[in-house]
Amino acid sequence: MVEKQKANLSSDGHRQRIREKFLSNGAASLADYELLEAYLTIAIPRKDVKPLAKLLIAQFGSFAEVINASTTELLAVSGVGENTVFALKIVAEAAKRMAWENLKNKDEPVIADMDSLIDYCRMSMAYQDVEEFRLIYLNVKNRVIAEETQQKGTINHVSIHPREVVKSALDKNASAIIMVHNHPTGDTTPSKADIEVTKKVREALASMNILLHDHLIISKYGCYSFRNAGLLL
Repeated sequence: MVEKQKANLSSDGHRQRIREKFLSNGAASLADYELLEAYLTIAIPRKDVKPLAKLLIAQFGSFAEVINASTTELLAVSGVGENTVFALKIVAEAAKRMAWENLKNKDEPVIADMDSLIDYCRMSMAYQDVEEFRLIYLNVKNRVIAEETQQKGTINHVSIHPREVVKSALDKNASAIIMVHNHPTGDTTPSKADIEVTKKVREALASMNILLHDHLIISKYGCYSFRNAGLLL
C-alpha cells in the first residue's frame, strides 16, 4: 500500500512537471512522447502513462501517426483500451476540423496560400491505408466553398471518372476545382494513369467553363502538384 502511494506521488509530480513545461515553454518544448503523455494524463487520469506514451511512439513513429492509426492497430497495443482509442480519435478529428475551418474561412483566394490547403489534405488524407479521391470546390474568387470525397479505392488505385467530376462541380456551382488523392505507399510520383485522367478531367471541365486549378497527390512524406510540375499549363 505504501509503495503504491509513493508511485502515485511520483507520477503526480511528473505530471505536474510536464504541465509546467507545456504552460511555460509551449508545446514545441515537448518531445512527441511527452505531448502524448500530457494528453493521456487527461484521458487516463489515475495511471502513470509515460510508459504507454513511449510504447505508442515506438510502435507508430510520431504523435501524428499515433492519433491517425486505425482502431485495430491501437487496440493491439498493450495498455490501450477503447476509451484511450476514443480519446486519441477525438484529437485527430479536432485537428482536421480546425484545419478545414481555417481553410474555408480565409478571406484570400486559396491559390494565394496553397500551404494551408496542403496541410489540411495531409492531415485528413495522408494516413489513410487506401487511396481516396477528393474534390475541393472553389468559387469565382477562388475561395474554398466545399469539399467532397468522390471515391475510395485500394492501397495503390482509386477510380476517377471525368463525367462525375464535372457533374459534382456543376452541382456545387463551382467556378474551379482542385483534385486531390493520396498515395498510401508514400511515393507521390504520379502514375501514367494519373496523368492521363487529369488531362481528361481538365478537358471535360473546360467544356463547361470550369477550371481545374490543380491536382495534388498527398502522402505522409510530401505533396506533388501537377500545376507546379507544369502538367496543367
